[in-house]
Amino acid sequence: MIFFAPISLLTALAIVLDTPGPMLADTPPRVGKDGKLFKLYKFRSMVLRAHEKLRSDPRLAKLYSEYKKNSYKLREDPRVTSVGRFIRKHSLDEIPQLLNVLRGDMSLVGPRPYYPDELAEQQKKYPHTRDLVKIVLSAKPGITGMWQVSGRSEVNFDKRIKMDADYVTRRSLLMDLSILLKSPWAMISGKGAV
Repeated sequence: MIFFAPISLLTALAIVLDTPGPMLADTPPRVGKDGKLFKLYKFRSMVLRAHEKLRSDPRLAKLYSEYKKNSYKLREDPRVTSVGRFIRKHSLDEIPQLLNVLRGDMSLVGPRPYYPDELAEQQKKYPHTRDLVKIVLSAKPGITGMWQVSGRSEVNFDKRIKMDADYVTRRSLLMDLSILLKSPWAMISGKGAV
């Protein structure tokens, strides 16, 4: 947290100067260990109430349909701010999740924290992933993980959930260290980020 403090201050300042609103995102709860919902902290990279608007604004219905079809990711998302585009590409929006680690909701390394509706919808689309989801939810989600260092948004849900389940099944200190060592390059390169 000491290492990321200066980067966090600069990021927060850039967000506040770029668009009106808080520096932290108003995202819906995520699914944690054993299916328990928790508040995930992220720097705001989108306009205010972005998630609510996507799900309820009739003008965004087509975009929401595309969002669900593309494993809950959008390549060209009009809700993302100019500062948001940069911080998302380099995963700077994820830094506040260190607070989630301190609170015990997350660990440094683990599966991706999913939205409840994302898990429900994607299991309908990929029914063969139901057992894998159970494995994934037996562990705390992580700030970084196998998915994050393996192409991120270029990986579809069924492959992502298998990656996460494989990680949970085989996890070890050496594997965690390997993922942690790969994470800075994933942040710097921005590969697969949207």
